[in-house]
Amino acid sequence: MSTHIGAAPGEIADTVLMPGDPYRAKWAAETFLEDAACINEVRGMLGFTGTWKGNRVTIHGSGMGMPSLSIYANELIRDYGARTLIRIGSAGAMQDGVKLRDVVIAMTSSTLSMPSQGVFREMRFAPCADYGLLERAVAAARAMGTRFHVGGIHSSDAFYDDRPDLMEALTRHGVLAVEMEAAELYTVAARLGARALAVLTVSDHLVTGEALPALDRERSFGEMVEIALRAAFG
Repeated sequence: MSTHIGAAPGEIADTVLMPGDPYRAKWAAETFLEDAACINEVRGMLGFTGTWKGNRVTIHGSGMGMPSLSIYANELIRDYGARTLIRIGSAGAMQDGVKLRDVVIAMTSSTLSMPSQGVFREMRFAPCADYGLLERAVAAARAMGTRFHVGGIHSSDAFYDDRPDLMEALTRHGVLAVEMEAAELYTVAARLGARALAVLTVSDHLVTGEALPALDRERSFGEMVEIALRAAFG
């Protein structure tokens, strides 16, 4: 048991998928895992451990934003020995060629600030994905016939952010999408010797203003979860 996770020793797998929403963790566990058991309910942040094609996996919520993600990523790695952490979540597209329901596999993640920023002081650390996970995620997406994009994303520390100048600059530099957790996940994993990746479903579009209805979001997220699982277990 750690400060924010009530799982007993051995109840969390080496591989952890991390959606932001704890109820999305519940949905993914019930949909994709066999013999899934709830191993954490502390502060309503649900976690489940089961198997996928014989491979043991945990699906655990991270909460919204990098500070919340940082707490769970640190404890999962340090206190429970997790070695592979894959964020599965939604993102807002920032390029015309990235469409609703497309999957974005994040190679790197830019950010204005994150909880780990104080570690580097004046250094501008470049958070990036584990290449082996990224390579297998790309192979999985191709095999599944999923529309996907690989490249840089933006991890914002604010959901309601009135910075059109920043969004324009990021779009001009080819940033594919915006979300709120990946940069800190990549940084914590690098610091603690774990592997990390973010596989994201485009749920809304900053350029066109389009957005998926809530029910469509859930149905569309299935491909993302399967890509993450295939990336984790080859």
